[in-house]
Amino acid sequence: MVAEKHKIKVEKLNLFYGDNQALHNVELDIKSNNIVALIGPSGCGKSTFLRTLNRMNDLIDIVRINGSIYVDGQDIYGSDTDVVSLRKKVGMVFQRPNPFPMSIYDNIAYGPRIHGTKKKSVLDEIVEKSLQQAALWDEVKDRLNKSALGLSGGQQQRLCIARLLAVEPDVLLMDEPTSALDPISTLKVEELTQTLKEKYTIIIVTHNMQQAARISDYTSFFLNGLLIETDQTDKIFTTPSDQRTEDYITGRFG
Repeated sequence: MVAEKHKIKVEKLNLFYGDNQALHNVELDIKSNNIVALIGPSGCGKSTFLRTLNRMNDLIDIVRINGSIYVDGQDIYGSDTDVVSLRKKVGMVFQRPNPFPMSIYDNIAYGPRIHGTKKKSVLDEIVEKSLQQAALWDEVKDRLNKSALGLSGGQQQRLCIARLLAVEPDVLLMDEPTSALDPISTLKVEELTQTLKEKYTIIIVTHNMQQAARISDYTSFFLNGLLIETDQTDKIFTTPSDQRTEDYITGRFG
C-alpha cells in the first residue's frame, strides 16, 4: 500500500437539516493510518461532518446531503452502497460509553455473531484479541462473564472501542470519546489511539485543544459549517493560515 494513499476523500459536501444548511462545500482528504482531529466551537458542524462518514445522518428524516464522500475509492452515497457493510468498515465510538446490558464477553462477541461467526473457539479468539487491542484484556480477563455495566467509565469506553475492533473496521470515528472521562482514563484512551493508528485511520472530534495537539497528525478547524483549514497539527497550532483559526486556538472566541 502506498503510504500517501487517501483513505477518505470528501468533495463539495453540503448537508441540510430541513431548510437549515449545517455544512457548506466541505472538501477534505484523509490519508491512511493518520489521526485527524476535528476542532471548532459547539454547533460548528464537526460532529455532523463526522456522522456523514458512515451515514449515521441517514437516521435523521429531515437531513439532505449532496456532494461525494469516497472511502477507498467508493462513493459511500452511491446507490449501490450497502450501509450495514459501510458501518462495519467505518465504525463509531460515541461521546458517552454505551456498553450493552450484557456480559463483557457478549459485548465483544455481539458484532461477530451478527455477521455470522458462531464457533466459540473463534469468538474466544476475537474477544481476547479485541480486548488486547483496546488495552483492556489484563483488567477484565478474569471477569468476562460479569456485566459490562460494572466497569468504570474509562473501562466502558475502552470496551466500546474493543467492541468496534471485533468486527475489523478500517476507520474509527470518535465523537469526543473522552469528554465524560476522568484525566487518567482520558490518558489511557489517548495512548490507545497512538497504538491503533498503526492499523486504522482515526478521525476524532474534540473540544480539548491540548488533546488535539497531543494525539493528532492533522487538524481540521470548522466554523459555522465551513471547513476553514486543514493542515499538519503542529502547523495549525503554531502558524495557522487563517486568522479565524488562530483566534479560536488562542481562546479569543469559542
